[in-house]
Amino acid sequence: MYKSPVLEQVFCVQAPCARGVAPLTILASIGYREPMNFDRERDRGFRHRGKAPVFPVPERVPVFALPNVILFPKTYLPLHIFEPRYREMVSDASAGSQCIAMALLKDGWETDYYGNPPVFPTGCVGRLVSVEMLPDGRSNIILQGLERYELQEEFSARSYREARIAMKPREADPPLEPSVRSSLFNALEEYFRVQDDAPIWQGIFREQVSDEILVNTLSMYLDCTPLEKQFLLEAETLHQQTRRLGDLIQFMLHDRRGTKGWG
Repeated sequence: MYKSPVLEQVFCVQAPCARGVAPLTILASIGYREPMNFDRERDRGFRHRGKAPVFPVPERVPVFALPNVILFPKTYLPLHIFEPRYREMVSDASAGSQCIAMALLKDGWETDYYGNPPVFPTGCVGRLVSVEMLPDGRSNIILQGLERYELQEEFSARSYREARIAMKPREADPPLEPSVRSSLFNALEEYFRVQDDAPIWQGIFREQVSDEILVNTLSMYLDCTPLEKQFLLEAETLHQQTRRLGDLIQFMLHDRRGTKGWG
């Protein structure tokens, strides 16, 4: 199997199971002990009310394209940066807009990884909320998911990819029906029952978290495939994303029952 250097970019370590859960202990260790509590960020200049974010996102942004990572609005993504072009990208973003657009590489990227292989046009813009520079020039960063975008035009004048983007906020949805939330929590409880990370998740997913935070955080951290996560991100409404997420969890439950021989 082709091993890409970017597979080491994300330092959220996967749980040791075939279709497990990315544990949140790494987030706790870097100071985000309650990553679900995104509303606290409004005091730091970010608000979200179903419209474009208050935090200014320029029309042209650097693009961080990876084959295995999807960023969702109102989530946090820790990344380890070591490639020279991405070191330059982080340096430029830190000194400029503080924004980086995450994008998923399409199949076949291995043959042109160091060029500009095709990416999916829908992604999420992240805001740099932490940059830890290391002595050898590498860095650990944390991106805060702001809003979805649609890629309009790409530029390759710099060592890293840039793009002109159009923000793609969703229309405000009515709240999820209590029965829908209850069904989602029940499916999660069954899924996490066999996971070592169940106590962590149970402590995070409290009933009072908002629909958007609940659905996006689950979409972000469940051990789905990158294409499955892209499918969730591309949902036109939060309700559609919730339905897709519920179907996906049921599929994963069915898959685990078959693997474990559940009755």
